[in-house]
Amino acid sequence: MEALQTLIASTGLVNFTPGQIVMMLVGVVLLYLAIARGFEPLLLVPIGFGAILTNIPLAGMGEPGGILYLFYEMGITSGLFPLLIFLGVGAMTDFGALIANPRTMFLGAAAQFGIFATLFGAIALNWVPGLSFTLKEASAIAIIGGADGPTAIFLASRLAPDLLGAIAVAAYSYMALVPLIQPPIMRALTTEAERKIQMTQLRVVSKREKIVFPLLLLLLTILLLPTAAPLIGMFCLGNLMKECGVVDRLSKTAQNELINIVTIFLGLAVGSRLSADKFLTTQTLGILLLGMVAFAIGTAAGVLMAKLMNKVSKQPINPLIGSAGVSAVPMAARVSNKLGLEADPHNFLLMHAMGPNVAGVIGSAVAAGILLALVG
Repeated sequence: MEALQTLIASTGLVNFTPGQIVMMLVGVVLLYLAIARGFEPLLLVPIGFGAILTNIPLAGMGEPGGILYLFYEMGITSGLFPLLIFLGVGAMTDFGALIANPRTMFLGAAAQFGIFATLFGAIALNWVPGLSFTLKEASAIAIIGGADGPTAIFLASRLAPDLLGAIAVAAYSYMALVPLIQPPIMRALTTEAERKIQMTQLRVVSKREKIVFPLLLLLLTILLLPTAAPLIGMFCLGNLMKECGVVDRLSKTAQNELINIVTIFLGLAVGSRLSADKFLTTQTLGILLLGMVAFAIGTAAGVLMAKLMNKVSKQPINPLIGSAGVSAVPMAARVSNKLGLEADPHNFLLMHAMGPNVAGVIGSAVAAGILLALVG
């Protein structure tokens, strides 16, 4: 009888807590969004599955010694996984559109306004009963506005590791919802005539320019903002391997096998932070709300910057491409192109939107560097 009682006590049926059940359902919802709706499946599948695994009672997978805990310590606490992701993203990035039209760098910079606006919003939420964010936590939350998951994870692991799960889920969820969140904002801030603006064809960028660009970008980072060097450095290394043409094997590995392996481990590690005791708090609700605000402000700032540039520029800029400055490569650029085609079936904006899109990746990394320098 005693052995039977011991056996029953060791089952999950009698050890589940309401919080664990809720978080398992959250994991199932993430899997549904990834599989059925196609929202960021490469990340949401391992994150959702990791959320289920870490909430299994008695398994201890997210506790010290568990496999998910080891993934987290090895890749997130150390900062390794986000940096390797940046290496792979750099190897997949083409700076040609940005080099051909360097003005779009301003659109990528403007879109980062959402990050710093939300920083003050997070601090202001301290007046709300039940919510309390330190300056470091507010900085980690604000980076969601950059719509760059690896950057959000990197900064959160440095400034607010206890909030990493909520921040990562918010960042990747809003990235996945780009096609739903951005269009209403873009339409509200532009006229039909502005959406029909056709931009001149981009010039051909030489191989030499593409090789020099990541080296110049790294040099500027070293001189002006060394705290951003880990992210920018890996990004530039990946891009240089792609453009130099002499290490194709390394470039293809970074673009495929390496980034795929790291993405699996990164997703599981993030999922390990979705345990009931860490996620089911009033702070999580505040993070999700602030993440949406940051994303909306970043989108609006990019569009408004393009409209402002049109006032002083001889060559017209379609304001729709300003929204691509929030990063979320290449989905945000595709959204800009889609709205352009809706206004005029002959208005192809994809390549033009890639300029602010890749500038947004750089901008979010720079913003993370600034926040690390100020409060890290």
